[in-house]
Amino acid sequence: MTTKMFYDKDIDTTPLENKKIAVIGYGAQGHAQANNLRDSGFDVIMGLRPGKSFDSAKKDGFEVYSAAEATAQADVVMMETPDELQAAVWEKEVEPNLKAGSYLGFSHGFNIVYGLIKPNADINVMIIAPKGPGNIERRQFVEGGGIPSLYGVHQDPTGDTAEVAKAYAKGIGSGRAGILETTFEEETTEDLFGEQAVLCGGLTQLIEAGFNTLVEAGYSPELAYFETSHEMKMIVDLIFEGGFEKMRHDCSNTCEYGEMLNGPRIITEESKQGMRDVLKDIQDGTYAKKWLAEYNSGLKDLEKIRTEYKSGLYEQTGKKVRAMMPWISDADKYSTAADTEQFSAAK
Repeated sequence: MTTKMFYDKDIDTTPLENKKIAVIGYGAQGHAQANNLRDSGFDVIMGLRPGKSFDSAKKDGFEVYSAAEATAQADVVMMETPDELQAAVWEKEVEPNLKAGSYLGFSHGFNIVYGLIKPNADINVMIIAPKGPGNIERRQFVEGGGIPSLYGVHQDPTGDTAEVAKAYAKGIGSGRAGILETTFEEETTEDLFGEQAVLCGGLTQLIEAGFNTLVEAGYSPELAYFETSHEMKMIVDLIFEGGFEKMRHDCSNTCEYGEMLNGPRIITEESKQGMRDVLKDIQDGTYAKKWLAEYNSGLKDLEKIRTEYKSGLYEQTGKKVRAMMPWISDADKYSTAADTEQFSAAK
């Protein structure tokens, strides 16, 4: 079934005009969406706790309140705190102050799908999910472009939630690239699967396995890094621009034949079964339970893994190689200093 794509010309922003929008959280997505909406002419306030995010939003010229105060003033409340903190922020600050008929928005359906947030029936519930990181979303907007977004409706007591969601997506710049309809369940499942099996989990494991294979065979770590990691962006850029066809066209015949011959030796039926297992864990809630248990334990396993990766040969080699090319610094003028700060809600 073909999904209809909506663009700026297809979307009337009237349903969102004259509504006050409260963005709860000022990390990567909160920062990008709040600034893009304001630049599009909408009335935006922030709901934050004291700290770097609060100070950063103030410095950027926003009216900043507590999440409770912002919710009480708003017609539209967008939850942009981390998934693992949203339920506590919802219960303590948002739910008690949310007016009947308000619009409650999410950029990821995790807390709705897994039943951690259960809005009253008189609340409109929508999802607007940009398909890219917040800093890229902001950069594209400032440069006149945008990144695609998904939108969907979970509850619609006023009957116009889809139109409000599309207007919001247009306001953050997604109408320039394309806006597609989805459901909370579909967005959550596909987003988690993509991150875990391909974009982050699968990719990082593939890169590091290739790096280690070359190093263990006696090859230079620096050259191994170039061949298995540094060039990855260039290959992905070709796929981004024109799919596998452009990538294969722009690579040598030797490369293309090697890809066809040996790619299936790497991604085997066993690998695909692993992907199916990951998908099942996401669908039946197993992953969500594991993640929330990990968070509630103080992130002990995650912090251990982070420490191990930082001290590993791959990361240390990458730092050395990137230092040779200062123009690819991690610094990004479209990010906020508060991007990595967690919205510290008490558990």
